[in-house]
Amino acid sequence: MAKWTPFPHLGDYHFDAANLKTYWARLHMGDAEPLPLQTAVLQAWALLHNGDFQAAAEAGRQAGNPGATVAAKATAIYATYLEEKEKTRLDLFLQVAERAQALADDEPQNPNAWYWHAYALNRYSQSISVAKALAQGLGNKIKESLEKTIALAPHHADARITLGAFHAEVIDKVGALIGSMTYGAKKDKSLKLFQEALQLHPGSAIGCIEYANALVILEGVLKMKEATALYEQAATSEAADALERLDIEMARTELHH
Repeated sequence: MAKWTPFPHLGDYHFDAANLKTYWARLHMGDAEPLPLQTAVLQAWALLHNGDFQAAAEAGRQAGNPGATVAAKATAIYATYLEEKEKTRLDLFLQVAERAQALADDEPQNPNAWYWHAYALNRYSQSISVAKALAQGLGNKIKESLEKTIALAPHHADARITLGAFHAEVIDKVGALIGSMTYGAKKDKSLKLFQEALQLHPGSAIGCIEYANALVILEGVLKMKEATALYEQAATSEAADALERLDIEMARTELHH
């Protein structure tokens, strides 16, 4: 397996299987992942929160189905933020989508199996262009998997963020009328999903970032001030782990452009 680009702040976070239990609720407000029972799986999650994404993905895969979501999350987050080669990034997203689909087939009641399926396909779509992805029929797959996630885990903030962004991007690419008719994508639905997500997870940096992007797509110049304020909120928030650090740094980069 090719060596992954390392997380630039490796060593800043010190989670292990023992102390992770204390912080679990705080770190998983976004994905509503239940605390794992197996030490090996907890250890894989500790590697993920510390930013050792490749080791986390490998440890998760070795643990079979109980480790499948940590493997999916480690790979998807790595591909989104740290992988520099476009082809590798696309391959990783498809790999996550395929494995998450297999997990969902095995465990249809597992909300994060559906979530990582949708997340990976959504990031893949953004990489190849949303218009192309919609033409390939990925739109309905993403939407259905996210709606399943929310039905199975009503407190899943991240699924609302991804679904809110999906609605906004579809409207942006195909217009409100076709977006609504073909994909059920609606402006008010998008904004409501973000508001719900930020109620469930008020400190979510990625929630603020995606909400800001959707406001600009859907409302344009009118909401520029509000969007900037959301970016500032994300940029000044405190990272509890490597994942939040990546989101916060992305917000800072955007603000300085």
